[in-house]
Amino acid sequence: MGNKDRSSILDEIAEAISNLEGVPQTKKLVEKALRQKHSIREIVEMGLKKGLDEVGSKYERGEYFLAELLYAGEIMNSLLDVLKPHMKHESVEKKATIVLGTVKGDMHDIGKNIFGMMARFSGFNVRDLGVDVDPKRFVEEVRGTSAEIVGMSTLLTSTLPEVKNVLEELKSVGLRSRVKVIIGGNAVTKKFAEEVGADAAALDAVEGLEICRRWVGA
Repeated sequence: MGNKDRSSILDEIAEAISNLEGVPQTKKLVEKALRQKHSIREIVEMGLKKGLDEVGSKYERGEYFLAELLYAGEIMNSLLDVLKPHMKHESVEKKATIVLGTVKGDMHDIGKNIFGMMARFSGFNVRDLGVDVDPKRFVEEVRGTSAEIVGMSTLLTSTLPEVKNVLEELKSVGLRSRVKVIIGGNAVTKKFAEEVGADAAALDAVEGLEICRRWVGA
């Protein structure tokens, strides 16, 4: 099978999600991609994420509304359920808790949602705080859940300082040493993570999940 044939199925998945073609059709395409031996990373990044990015763009252009976004989320849940049995180490013995959120001032959530859904299917207890999350809200959730991991997302360079604010807030109440902190999003780099004192930066949801698994020994 040629590379063109292999890549075309990923494009079909992305298009099906973008056009909201429904769960049965998109499931068939994902199952076909698995039969063609595509990796989970390829399917998620070049199929699912690409399709969801286009859904987000259509929403921003006024072509889709909240109902369409919610339906896209339902499709994603179903597709990740198909992928779950094929993920390495599909469950973790210790169901570690991840407090997850998009930082204050940023309303983007597609990447965060992909990571959150994949983490749940891998056995993690994910406490998703949503978008535009105040630093104190992160702290409250860590304290209330005894979470082991904090995940922050930001797509905007203008909200990068909020990552440091969350870290400082955790430190001020004595919780920073108790949790691992991972950050992600288009504005994030590994260099930035080092500069602000985060434990790791992930370039995509798959890498983020792999890092969290290592932290809990899964």
